[in-house]
Amino acid sequence: MNARHPWAPAEPRTGSAGPRGLRRFTGPRPPRIERCELCGVAVPEDGHRHLVEVEKRALVCACTACALLFDRPGATTGRFRAVPDRYLVDPEHRLDEGAWEQLQIPVGVAFFFRNAALDRLVALYPSPAGATESELEPAIWQNVLGTGTLSGLLEPDVEALLLRRTEGRTECYLVPIDICYELVGRMRMLWQGFDGGAEARAALKTFFERVERRAKTPAAAGEGRA
Repeated sequence: MNARHPWAPAEPRTGSAGPRGLRRFTGPRPPRIERCELCGVAVPEDGHRHLVEVEKRALVCACTACALLFDRPGATTGRFRAVPDRYLVDPEHRLDEGAWEQLQIPVGVAFFFRNAALDRLVALYPSPAGATESELEPAIWQNVLGTGTLSGLLEPDVEALLLRRTEGRTECYLVPIDICYELVGRMRMLWQGFDGGAEARAALKTFFERVERRAKTPAAAGEGRA
């Protein structure tokens, strides 16, 4: 399994940020306004929808109206796909230590999504350098995750199976793909030292508490296999 870092860490800044006189007259920068990347209308910084630009595998900010144009469950074609807003949990799907080792993930958090264009599963995990990506062998995927209820409900490109291994057990959630990249960015910003540091661990705990509050079982959410 080959791993690579799609995003290299930013170079540390040294020295002053610019001439003091210039900073004194320009003052602090105004907050950046988030805009829909399709129509240009302003959107809330928090709480707006996202689309996945499938070929580039990039997230695109979208207003509600534009997101609805691409909000077609089950669709696997087209340039954009809307990221759903469902959170599911499968309490019955347990992974033991041996199963986790098969995934070859060196940290306790990872997420997996299906790339429709390549027709393969992609595994990523947070690191100080951003998201580290590994290609998962189909046989491993099927053996470890493929028989679970959530894997049968997973929408390609726009949803992910989010796994957290802690205290000898592994939690498995189906979540929107954008919150996974939100987690990656948060960990990259807060990570300190070898193990991430107290602030990163606290942020990770808060993140999963939020996911747990929103997650429903497939039966409670009205989801199930066809």
